[in-house]
Amino acid sequence: MNNFEFYNPVRVLFGEGQIAKIVDLLPDNGKILLVYGGGSIKMNGVYDQVLEVLSTKSFVEFGGIKPNPEYEFLLPAIDLVKSENIEFILAVGGGSVVDACKFISAAANYDGDDPWSILSNADPVKSTIPLGVILTLPATGTEMNGNSVITRASTKEKFAFSSPEVFPQFSVLDPTIPYSLPRSQVVNGVIDAYIHVIEQYLNYHESADVQDHYAESLLRILKTEGGRAITFEKPDYNNRANIMWAATNALNHFLSAGVTVDWTTHMLGHELTALHGLDHAVTLAIVLPGVMKVMKEVRKEKLLQYANRIWDLSGSDHSGIIDQAILNTEQFFIKLGVGVR
Repeated sequence: MNNFEFYNPVRVLFGEGQIAKIVDLLPDNGKILLVYGGGSIKMNGVYDQVLEVLSTKSFVEFGGIKPNPEYEFLLPAIDLVKSENIEFILAVGGGSVVDACKFISAAANYDGDDPWSILSNADPVKSTIPLGVILTLPATGTEMNGNSVITRASTKEKFAFSSPEVFPQFSVLDPTIPYSLPRSQVVNGVIDAYIHVIEQYLNYHESADVQDHYAESLLRILKTEGGRAITFEKPDYNNRANIMWAATNALNHFLSAGVTVDWTTHMLGHELTALHGLDHAVTLAIVLPGVMKVMKEVRKEKLLQYANRIWDLSGSDHSGIIDQAILNTEQFFIKLGVGVR
């Protein structure tokens, strides 16, 4: 196992009805920026719950964040933070909303000429606006990490940045909130989380048993509960709770501690999204099997471990076992309703 330094300061409030508890975690006097997406929170009751919490606070709203948040759309929000002297950002949404808020948080105090440099040049983030999260879609794990991905529509570029300065102060994970999501978004979340785990797990054999077994448990949970999620006539609380918590743990830096990670699938997927507008998880399902095939010999030992511990495959034909594990992975995505071509 490699040397590592681990840090994760996010307070998680997990379970039904936890939104009400954030009233004590928000600033008493400072102005808050409430950020959300296309308005679904106004139809599923989340918006009303948030307004109840904010009833004694001073706040302004910025809505309309779309999937794969665009740099150009976020510039007015950055100006709003400055003009309204915002002291706290509350993100209510899925990964795109949270990622957008992380960039707004970092860009509002950026002292350079163009905040895009935080993404394109990896300019260091030195000062931020504190933020909190109410998660509406389990998928990206952004609610418990310091990562953000932003698209620049004018140049069809998609870049990520990471900084401990943009860890949320808290994240509310209420498994009942995503009940209103369409099946496609539930499935996308499962696939995104599954491949987050894969990218940290299918590395080299580094005797990181804790990380390996942790990753394998998450893969099995996502495989089982993800498959079950699409069979229920109405959402099942425990099923959705396990998916939500697995998605958070898939990318909160636990799995990457002390191991070599490889984000090839995500980097290629980002390009497909930027160029063609495909859903992020869809691009990952397309790219991952090919990456596994290309890396078949280099990652042979870990692929065999994956085949055995996740798909119960064993035998002397190592090449055939790996091929079957890749095929099983493809079939899992197809079963969920996502194509791999």
